[in-house]
Amino acid sequence: MRALTVIPSQPGSLSIQDVPDPIPAPDELLVDGVALGICGTDREIATGIYGWAPPGRERLVLGHESLGRVRTAPHGSGFAAGDLVVGIVRRPDPVPCGACARGEFDMCRNGRYVERGIKQIDGFGSSMWVVRADYAVKLDPSLEQVGVLMEPTTVVAKAWDQIEKINGRAWFDPKTALITGAGPIGLLAALLGAQRGLDVHVLDRSTEGPKPGLVADLGGTFHTGSAAEVAAEIDPDVVIEATGSPAVALSAAEINNPGVIVCLTGVSAPGEESEVDLGALNRNIVLDNALVFGSVNANRHHYELAAQSLAKADPEWLGRLITRRLPLERALEAFDPGEHTDIKVVIDLA
Repeated sequence: MRALTVIPSQPGSLSIQDVPDPIPAPDELLVDGVALGICGTDREIATGIYGWAPPGRERLVLGHESLGRVRTAPHGSGFAAGDLVVGIVRRPDPVPCGACARGEFDMCRNGRYVERGIKQIDGFGSSMWVVRADYAVKLDPSLEQVGVLMEPTTVVAKAWDQIEKINGRAWFDPKTALITGAGPIGLLAALLGAQRGLDVHVLDRSTEGPKPGLVADLGGTFHTGSAAEVAAEIDPDVVIEATGSPAVALSAAEINNPGVIVCLTGVSAPGEESEVDLGALNRNIVLDNALVFGSVNANRHHYELAAQSLAKADPEWLGRLITRRLPLERALEAFDPGEHTDIKVVIDLA
């Protein structure tokens, strides 16, 4: 079969290659690949920033934003041929930490987890793949065209789940959410905020293209400018930072509003220097009972929450997030955006 592969830590090694067909173990589904989403993590692996091949192998099959259709399933697994599924990305190590042992492998304490298409286990960027039945999640059949958005939706499903858990520390009745960044993560965070009945505001640099209309169709408000200016105008109760820009992340952390909860989901590159008034930052957080926390990855519970959110969403709206589709043989074009102003690029595997 054909697969999108890379030699981790070796820039320029990304290629489409023939690899052996997968043979499912007794507890595994055999899945025909339908689609694969490409994100910043994939691009960083392709440029050699990080990534780990399976033990004893040089190449890694890339891809963690999966969508597939079951070809065969173990008896009693709860899956059947034809089911639409995604694969959970992270796996705990064989001797798991306390969090992993309780199914919260997204909160791993020892770092010995593995991740499909990222760390030591092949991803989903191939025409067929296998997945253990307990690491597969079934999707509503109506999501065939947009179900590839499941994995990025789990990121924000976890963010909102954590925000709501934090809310339990005291009375909290949020009305307004600020999302910084209108990429796939930011727009999906806005979707989940709108589903919760919040007044959603999205900040982005774009002034043209589909992003303002996507926000408006959620009933939200689209902004340009600075996070500080927008926050001063709307007094957000919840902030989800989805750009990874150190300057924007700092602006989010500096928002001065009693009880504000700030979730950082964007991953910043280290090494950028900035001037920070740590005294003022500390003062605001302490006196406002504010909270700033980071969130990454997702466990099965978050996949199930994401599946529910996608099933409730307008499929046409979700479809507009996918701005470019490419066949597998042209997958390398997804890593060279050129003049494209994409929200989400998807590789069609079928």
